[in-house]
Amino acid sequence: MNKIGVLKSSSLLLILAVFGLQGCGIIGGLFGGGTGFDDNGELIGAPGREGWEMSRPYGMVAIPPGTFHMGQADEDVPATQINFNKQVTIGPFFMDDTEITNNEYRQFTEDILEGSEVDLPDGFVLEDLIPDSTVWTRDFVHHMGDPLMVYYWSHPAFDNYPVVGVDWEAAKYFCKWRTDHLNSFRAEKGLFPMPNFRLPSEAEWEYAARGGRDMAKYPWGNPYIRNQKGCLLANFKPGRGNYFDDGFAYTAPVATFFANDYGLYEMSGNVAEWCEDAFNPSSMPLVWDLNPTYFDEKITKKVIRGGSWKDIAYYLETGTRTYEYKDSTRASIGFRCAMTHLGRSGGNEF
Repeated sequence: MNKIGVLKSSSLLLILAVFGLQGCGIIGGLFGGGTGFDDNGELIGAPGREGWEMSRPYGMVAIPPGTFHMGQADEDVPATQINFNKQVTIGPFFMDDTEITNNEYRQFTEDILEGSEVDLPDGFVLEDLIPDSTVWTRDFVHHMGDPLMVYYWSHPAFDNYPVVGVDWEAAKYFCKWRTDHLNSFRAEKGLFPMPNFRLPSEAEWEYAARGGRDMAKYPWGNPYIRNQKGCLLANFKPGRGNYFDDGFAYTAPVATFFANDYGLYEMSGNVAEWCEDAFNPSSMPLVWDLNPTYFDEKITKKVIRGGSWKDIAYYLETGTRTYEYKDSTRASIGFRCAMTHLGRSGGNEF
């Protein structure tokens, strides 16, 4: 064989060797790619990103995306003019089907007291995360709230009742702890992290409360507060001095009353609920019409929605806005969590 024949044979062997190495995923390292995988010189993305699946967290329901008319669904009785109607679009998210209960919140406090790390703001101490039981005597003048002050948070008889006496900051830190708690477990299993738990925005809360019924006055629809049998549809104060007509003088166990069309319980009554937004009576024309949320760290008033066991029917309406100071604890305010859905909605979670 002449030199040309030997050279051709050598070149052929080199080419075969190169393609053999490439098939083994080595060629990138040999030629400076340094990727450790075979991309054939093409743009195919980084490896190891497969396997993500958006799953519904335990105790939550999926809220599909949609467009609705946010704002007052009936007459603005006190003429506040703080909730003019505005068409907005809400992206998909998850929401707790009930308010956070005493026992669920107790899991959080016990974990924190056992040493789990939570970054606290200046002036905030661990004791601020414990529900304030004195609200049962402090919130009401000349009221025998001592039994509830002693037993509501501590006794197992109230484990399935909504937690109260928790301010906006504590509710936010519960969401942070819940995120860390879930994603620490997922990391141990080699799973990608889930999105953060958080307080729902005011717009998300109102959209979810209506359960897909645009302009609905209440989560169950319009316009009455009793069903055909005369039973009240929520835990609230239907008349002066009348607290027990719905079956409960104070709060009720969660999931006592019928859920709305999204599967959410007690979006009206029982306890009012903290939202993410700062309260501004003029925020409606200011916020965007896609996933609107009003942020302002200088405003200490935060939005609460839904009305409570001590409120009249007006505060149960899906369009009624009100507020409380973020460092205030009340016997009538609790919360539930939300989580953003990543990707296009659909599949088993919806």
